[in-house]
Amino acid sequence: MLFDLQGKRRRVVQATYLTLAILMGGGLVLFGVGSDVSGGLFDIFSDNKGGGNGNGQVEKRIERDNARLKRNPRDEATLRDLVRANYQLAGSQGSASQSGFPPEAKPALNAAGRAWERYLALEPKKLDTSLATVALQIYDPTALNRPKEAEQAARIIAEADPSPQAYLRLVQYAALAGDKRTADLAGDKVVELAPKSQRKEAEQAVKQAKMPQQQGGSGSGQAPVPAPGG
Repeated sequence: MLFDLQGKRRRVVQATYLTLAILMGGGLVLFGVGSDVSGGLFDIFSDNKGGGNGNGQVEKRIERDNARLKRNPRDEATLRDLVRANYQLAGSQGSASQSGFPPEAKPALNAAGRAWERYLALEPKKLDTSLATVALQIYDPTALNRPKEAEQAARIIAEADPSPQAYLRLVQYAALAGDKRTADLAGDKVVELAPKSQRKEAEQAVKQAKMPQQQGGSGSGQAPVPAPGG
């Protein structure tokens, strides 16, 4: 993940989120946990259709989804499941002792990204914000390292969940993408949404989040926690 970095980079990012945790009274919500938007580390796979354990089950699920899409390329539910299944498969390629995604996980990550882009192209009336959380991980510097796409996913989440946490996350990804205007606007929202007594802490969190040269692009980090079940 973006936050599983090493050395100075890790300390900077940890400081940012420690500040926001204090800002929210210890209630930092990473990836939607505890908010109206679902999308925690386990919730991101809540739309699963298949069952069982192991890569074999996930691969069968992917094959089934692809077959369904051949019959109906505009099947939103199947595209959502295909994003999650491919991301789950990518996550299973690593190990507890290994940082980041191994090279063999890239095909699954790319497939997950393509499914997400196909889902967006359908222009759903209501975007799946928990799926956008998965997209964040797919495009994170520790995965495919595509900050513009990660910024887009972070924007979707922030618009659905207008909280300091969501906008601070958008600040970070916009900064990584070199989008200063969005980073500035999102930073203003962080401060605006913070309690008046904690505006200074919010401003400091935003300042730290606008430091992409200290945060991302290294591709280092821990592989995501595999989802329970398939």
